[in-house]
Amino acid sequence: MIRKTRLFTPGPTPLLPAAQFAMAAADIHHRTAEFRSLYTRVLSQLKDFVGTTNDVIILSSSGSGAMEASVSNLTSPGDRVLVLTAGKFGERWTGITKAFGCHVDVVSAPYGQTFSIDEVKAALKLETRAVFVQATESSTGVRHDVQAIGQLLKDENSEALLIVDGITGLGTTHLDMDAWGIDVLIGGSQKAIMIPPGLSYLAISQRAWDRMEATYNPRYYFDLRKERKNAAKGESAYTPSVALIAAMGAAFNYIAAQAGTPENPAGDLKVGRAMLVDNAETCAAMTRAAATAMGLKLFAPKGNEAAAATAILPPEGVDSGVIVKGLRSKFAIIVTDGQGEMKGSLFRIAHIGYFDYMDTIAVIGAMEQVAVANKFPGVTFGTGLIAAQKVFAEHTK
Repeated sequence: MIRKTRLFTPGPTPLLPAAQFAMAAADIHHRTAEFRSLYTRVLSQLKDFVGTTNDVIILSSSGSGAMEASVSNLTSPGDRVLVLTAGKFGERWTGITKAFGCHVDVVSAPYGQTFSIDEVKAALKLETRAVFVQATESSTGVRHDVQAIGQLLKDENSEALLIVDGITGLGTTHLDMDAWGIDVLIGGSQKAIMIPPGLSYLAISQRAWDRMEATYNPRYYFDLRKERKNAAKGESAYTPSVALIAAMGAAFNYIAAQAGTPENPAGDLKVGRAMLVDNAETCAAMTRAAATAMGLKLFAPKGNEAAAATAILPPEGVDSGVIVKGLRSKFAIIVTDGQGEMKGSLFRIAHIGYFDYMDTIAVIGAMEQVAVANKFPGVTFGTGLIAAQKVFAEHTK
């Protein structure tokens, strides 16, 4: 049979065709009026996509570059910071903050869990200058309660900035940066925006801009103040990824058009963003229901499951690589194994960006084929699909 490669990974995610066409046509010099017009429009669209009135900065880097930029611009050597971690990307915050000479307090939860607000409150100190956390931990499929963390900092009258890695959270989770008191919200191009890796972006509060004037960690390429100054003129400080910025604009037009009407076919990006999140939530709920019906256990605790990716445990005694390799070899479906210490213990199916009902049905059907072929107990054809169909009907009625 023909095998069509399908990405179900939490990044890179499937590419939007309109964005691919935009990249192919992006023969633009970055110091021209044509590019300045494009760049100014995309920065404005980014604010609507993030859902903020704050300035947004684009960097030519992966999301980890934006994570590093938030640390280098907002801390000084010796600053006390608090990292909240429950997976590989929380651990990345710890590594970056230590690399820039911070004194790092850590609240950690086991993989597959999240931390309580009481634990965060107990670790928060008067001298804490910043709190770093993920919106969703894609290595484990867990969603953290960012709103509650922001409220805690308000209640405690803390001067700590709240920096949130929303790289897999944006477009899969309803986030309200301004109302929740998030000072920096980070995203990446290869996630819900449905374009290739290479761009990161940061929405930055005025409080965070003010903090930058008093910090003195080294920065040059990742000097956010320099980028802000240039962005006001429709330019980037250094050579940008022109093709990816054109693709980003095309992706935002597509997301907005999902909310289009006969009277306004171009749609509304803010409404389209909400629809994109709801789509991810539906695909995730379908996948969780299917896995549970097939007798598989979910890794994330109930109520804290991320819509970015669903982490699923294989049957007892089965290496998750059996499922990962089975999906790849028979169907060219690419899902991810566990990271680090979880390799072989779980597999992850993503729902970020350019996924829909048909994609979700396809991966569930393929899971059933692999499960039946490997004689997973209690699994018959249709077990997961029926459960997923019922969830979809409930979510969309």
